[in-house]
Amino acid sequence: MAETSVIALQELSVFQKNKLVLAHVNFQVEQGTFVYLIGKTGSGKSSLLQTLFAELPVEAEKAMVCDFDLLTLKKRDVPFLRRKIGIIFQDYRLLEDRSIRDNLHFVLKATGWKNSEGINKRIMEVLSNVDLIAKLNAHPHQLSGGEQQRVAIARALLNNPQLILADEPTGNLDPQTSNEIMRLLLKICKEESRAVIMATHNYNLIHKFPGRVVKCEEGSIIDSDNKLN
Repeated sequence: MAETSVIALQELSVFQKNKLVLAHVNFQVEQGTFVYLIGKTGSGKSSLLQTLFAELPVEAEKAMVCDFDLLTLKKRDVPFLRRKIGIIFQDYRLLEDRSIRDNLHFVLKATGWKNSEGINKRIMEVLSNVDLIAKLNAHPHQLSGGEQQRVAIARALLNNPQLILADEPTGNLDPQTSNEIMRLLLKICKEESRAVIMATHNYNLIHKFPGRVVKCEEGSIIDSDNKLN
């Protein structure tokens, strides 16, 4: 079976507040591929991720993400693109006044789910994936940082995304917990054939869990996957 490209970028330019951050970005990501996105603070990592989910304007010869063409994407269609993308943040961004069940229920309702039975089934499925069914009725403040990040991963999986974007997901975690989160993300990538792009400053993780590395440097990117350059 031919591999399916989840991301295909040619001569992409990335802008932040009308300032050119990255130019001549050329890379492709297939299903089931894990990519580390590295670079100094301010090098354009987060801006590149924001471009991929249509938060920032795009200029390119080609910019396909999850079968959506960013060059012709209409504003009304942006939510449909984002349903195909799961986003994981460093600071979890859970709703503190709601249980874990209600956090996940809120996202499903907001993205168009209407059937209560289907909603409850999906919540149980994603919590099972991250081994947190026992915390269904807990509130975020009752969980450890690692557990909160696993809830954030479960939230990212709710709409069965093709692509997961993780922006420093281990930034607030201790080394042991960071390793656990990495194993979980790699398992999701491999077993569920999802593409994962993880921005990180943690080079120890890259050495411990080797993979493809894309580096933002001097206004462009260097891709360790030479086949695509």
